[in-house]
Amino acid sequence: MALNEQIKQMAMRLKSLREDVDMSVAELADRCGVSADELTRYESGESDIPMNFVCNAAIVMGVEPLELFAGDTPTMNNYWLVRKGKGPVISRQKAYKYQALAMGFKHAKASPFIVTVDPKDEEHLHLNTHNDQEFNLVLKGSLLMNIAGKEITLNEGDSIYFDANQPHAVRALNGEPARFFAIII
Repeated sequence: MALNEQIKQMAMRLKSLREDVDMSVAELADRCGVSADELTRYESGESDIPMNFVCNAAIVMGVEPLELFAGDTPTMNNYWLVRKGKGPVISRQKAYKYQALAMGFKHAKASPFIVTVDPKDEEHLHLNTHNDQEFNLVLKGSLLMNIAGKEITLNEGDSIYFDANQPHAVRALNGEPARFFAIII
């Protein structure tokens, strides 16, 4: 499925769920820390929907993130197994791919992903924020991480744990894709 089609389907699920739980655009936007205009763009499918927003919105509306990502409901209670190279891959923006590692587990306490970041030529990093904390471990390549204006270079084997309420973003370095393990806690 093309990226634009994924975004449009996720946008439709987001808007439908918000209406089903009887929340206004302003209320959901406020509870998720975005502007009402930004949420309206997400719901219209005009703008990519950041992964962290989807996780926050799911929590606020009382569903599992998988329901917004794919329209499925997690079913596993005891364990959720993901074999190497398998598991749902969610493409966000053209430069990011997220392999979800716990999407099928009901009421997961954390959201682990393997994130692949393609190198980008643009200078400006798109900063994100979300509630809670995040852990990143670089598996391959090098990343430039910006947390609240501080730039940190992370190489293979390096890890960082940070307050995800702080504006943050990553960029692959050296013209090569980078891969890292991320846990949103």
